[in-house]
Amino acid sequence: MEKTGKVTGELIDWGERLCGQDKVTIGSNLKDTLVKNAHDGLSKPLADCDRCSLISGECLYYHYGCDGQDDRGWGCGYRTVQTICSWLFSGSQSGTRPPPSLAEIQQALVTVGDKPSSLLGSREWIGTYEAALVLDQLYDVPCRISHVRSGGSELEQAAEELHHHFLTRGSPVMMGGDRDNSSKGILGVCTGKQGSYLLIMDPHYYGPALDKESLQRQGWVAWKRVSSLDQCSFYNLCLPQTKM
Repeated sequence: MEKTGKVTGELIDWGERLCGQDKVTIGSNLKDTLVKNAHDGLSKPLADCDRCSLISGECLYYHYGCDGQDDRGWGCGYRTVQTICSWLFSGSQSGTRPPPSLAEIQQALVTVGDKPSSLLGSREWIGTYEAALVLDQLYDVPCRISHVRSGGSELEQAAEELHHHFLTRGSPVMMGGDRDNSSKGILGVCTGKQGSYLLIMDPHYYGPALDKESLQRQGWVAWKRVSSLDQCSFYNLCLPQTKM
């Protein structure tokens, strides 16, 4: 899903910048076109950072249209799932299965009985609950869903949970909400006296392949202050219960 909002003076663009572009074309080897660890090299958001916790291992940046399928407006949750699956695949956590296609994600949800067969080939979006089912079905990785009732102080408190997750599990986290229903990948958390920041991998980019520096410069992979998120939205965190 796409959403643009201005909160506490910070402009957040969840994917509308390149929606007018033509269909993306890619090479034959998708893995070679996707950026690995797109967050590498980013500076810490706080000079006085008390704690900074990041994913361990490697993941690929999946985004709108990266496989030639135009999924703008509905595919952000699928792309975040693919990023998490790329982390599992790179670390051989659960066999050697590569990240599933959008069609394979839909088929997994039908197979487990969560969705009717009408999901297949549709543009129905998915959230953290469906992501947990897919990871369990395809990779035998259970997930824990953490519900945060608002994007204010409760989300600040959830930073402690994220620190613990990255230190003990190491895997990317999927984040979604209601008013702010744009799926996001969380790759890290940084906490200091000024509050907490989340390292967000935003799957809403659509366009020709970008390098790591361009993704960071354009804000597709960036540190976002927790207080800049929608204060009136609840959020769900899908935390894969992986092994370090």
